[in-house]
This record gives sequence, structure tokens and C-alpha cells, in this order.
Amino acid sequence: MERLDQRAPDELRFHRIIPDYVRSAAGSCLIETGGTRVICTASVEEGVPPFLKGQNVGWLTAEYAMLPASTGKRKARDGLKRDGRGVEISRLIGRSLRQAVDRRLLCGYTVTIDCDVLEADGGTRTAAITGGFVALVCAVDKMIRRGQLKESPVRRQIAAVSAGIVDGEPCLDLCYEEDSSAQVDMNFVMDDLSRFIELQGTGEGRPFTREEMDRLTDLGERGCLELMNLQRKVLGDRQQWIAPPRTVVLASNNPHKVDELKEMLGDKYRVLTMAEAGFAGDIEENGETFEENALIKARALRNATGFAALADDSGLSVDCLNGEPGVHSARYCGHHGDDKANNALLIEKMKDVPPEERTAHFVSCCALVTPDGRERVVRGECPGVITYEPRGTGGFGYDPYFETVTGETFAEMSAEDKNKISHRSRAMAQMLPILEEEME
Repeated sequence: MERLDQRAPDELRFHRIIPDYVRSAAGSCLIETGGTRVICTASVEEGVPPFLKGQNVGWLTAEYAMLPASTGKRKARDGLKRDGRGVEISRLIGRSLRQAVDRRLLCGYTVTIDCDVLEADGGTRTAAITGGFVALVCAVDKMIRRGQLKESPVRRQIAAVSAGIVDGEPCLDLCYEEDSSAQVDMNFVMDDLSRFIELQGTGEGRPFTREEMDRLTDLGERGCLELMNLQRKVLGDRQQWIAPPRTVVLASNNPHKVDELKEMLGDKYRVLTMAEAGFAGDIEENGETFEENALIKARALRNATGFAALADDSGLSVDCLNGEPGVHSARYCGHHGDDKANNALLIEKMKDVPPEERTAHFVSCCALVTPDGRERVVRGECPGVITYEPRGTGGFGYDPYFETVTGETFAEMSAEDKNKISHRSRAMAQMLPILEEEME
């Protein structure tokens, strides 16, 4: 089959996206798809619809309209009764682009994507979605620079394209003439992992087979991925706001603890220390349990920075001392952070305790408080015994006196081996899937 514009069956029409097309909008672009041209703007307003009040989320919605001369023959403007097709497409655009964002990170704001068709030559709804995503990212960039958002809510990239069967041939990106005579017409909205956001398919002139649907799906996937490359190209530096690593601030000034936690978190998150997040104050840890202290620190840091905060409160619990030093582990001797004095006091109190009664366990409680205020706490423990003499030069705190089931003290173990069995690693093993769940 020879197409009207001489394209190959699997070839997109000429596409051009011009960002920042409307200077007064928070984000905007003009998208050209063959003869179709759509202006997409993103407007930002404080507040959310009534049905979302008190839910700590934001909202994204869309409006679609065709200008009167967009089809050659004048189209009447929407009045009190809106055009049914326009309403349906508006909802499609809104549904699709809401899949691009984590609305918890838009908390307190409504973003409206307006898509106005200047000229229609087929594929106006898919062009509006593809261009609407660009306008959205441009608006997010401006909101971050203005301090309205702490981090990007854009969690995945979205694009859309049409495909259909024309004269028996599966074809990508139909123009109006092809669309109006197609036996089968499909619209694909996909994300950057080639997952479906929306799939619309109709046998306009005849039914279609599973094999034909698969061929059209391959074309739709190819087209969406090509359009995503174009989106990133025109966004330039602003593409950094598309699914960046989520920020997690660690509520600790202990460099050893920070290093251990960063190692466990890996490179999936943007990990900041308290100082890197701009937090310089002291947090009064007046809880009676490790869980309470971890939450106190995480809440304080989240409230001060606006980012997700991860706090660890940990310490040594010795059975013959009724759980001492417990939550006072770092200040057992009376002042904070003096490892030598803390160890000296511990060993003095245990000097007459026989080997079989020197059992103890390290405890780590990790608390996560998300930007929208949700809280999760987990607990990890590592059993061991307290030695009479220190062994090893690694680790910190009570590590030289804490012998694990391996027969080594924490101070004798490499950081890698310690992280395999430590109380903190056991707590983090529980926290990592929670982080993934809460931060997606």
C-alpha cells in the first residue's frame, strides 16, 4: 500500500514540539503532528477539588477543545453544554497524565493541562497527550525553581500515538484521510517502560484478529518510544525532572551510621545527610524506646526539609543490666558520643558477670516519614555477648566488645561482613521494600 504522504507503514509523521510557546503559562508547548497542531498549556493553582480535601495530595486535570476553524469548516464553540467528544478526550488526557505524576508530591496544588487544537489532521488526542506531558514537565521545572515543590512529582514519561489498518495494511500514526477510511483504528498511551496507560481500539469497518492487534501494538510501542525521545530532546536540561531518584534525608550526624545506611540504600535514591539537606539544629531524643526516638528524629527532619526522612535509633541492650544502656547508648557515660567512656562504664558494670550471663543484643529501629506525613517503623536485632576485652579496630561505639554468633566482634569484621548480619542491616532489609512501596 502506498500512503498519501509516501511514508512507510511503520513511520511517524513529521513531528515538532516547541516548548515555552505561551510565555504567560507555567508550562507550554506547540506540538505539530503532520498537519495537526495543538497548543498545550499547564496552569498551576493552589488548592485541590473538594473531594480531595484533607488527603495530602494534589490534582491534575485536563481540558480539550478544537478552535472554530481547526477543521476547515467552522466548529461552534462550546457553550453551556460542552461537546461530548471534547469531554471524552479531556477525560482521556487527564487520566493519562495523572499516571505520570505522584500526586502526593503535588500536595496542595492543582495542575490543569489545556489542549487547544489549532488545526486538525488526525491524531489530535494523541498529540495533546504527548504535548501535554511536555507542558507538565515545563511547569514542574518552574514550580521547583519557585520553591513550590521540593522535588519532581513526575514519576514516569508518557506519550501517545495512533495506529490502524488501512486498505488491509497496519500503519502507524494515521492522518485524517487514513483515519476516516481505516478498517481498524487504535490509540496507544504508553509509559517509558512500554506499559499501557490507555488502549483504545475499534473495528470501524470490520473485526480484527489477535495477530493484527499484535502488529498494531508493536507499531504503537515503536511510535511512543520515538515520541519520548523527541520529548526529552526538546526539554533539554528539564528532562532531569522525569523520574529522578527520590530524595531521602538521613536523620543522623554520626558519619559511621550515615556511611552504613548509604551503603544499604545504594544508588536508587538521592541520599542526603542532615547537613546536606540544610538542617543544622539539634533534635531532642526524649523517647523511652528506640521506636519513639526514631520517629521523633524522622518527623523533625521531614518537617524541616520537606523531604522523606529516614531515621535510625539504635543501641546496645544487655540482658544482665535490664536492657542498659538501651536508648542512652550514645550518652551512657553522661555526655554524647564518647565511645571510650561509654565502653569503660559498661565493662566496669559487668566486671563480675560470668560468661554465660553476658548475653546482649544490638537493636536498630528505622523510621520513615514521607513528604505527605505517612509513617512506618521497623525493628532489627542482632544477638551476641559482651567480651571482657576489646577486640578489633573497625566499627564504632560498642563494636569492639560485641561478639556475634560468628565468634568475631563487630570491630573485627569488615564493613561488608558486618552489614550482612548487623541489627541495622536487618532493620533495613525490612525498610527497603517499604521505601520502594512508599516512594513509588
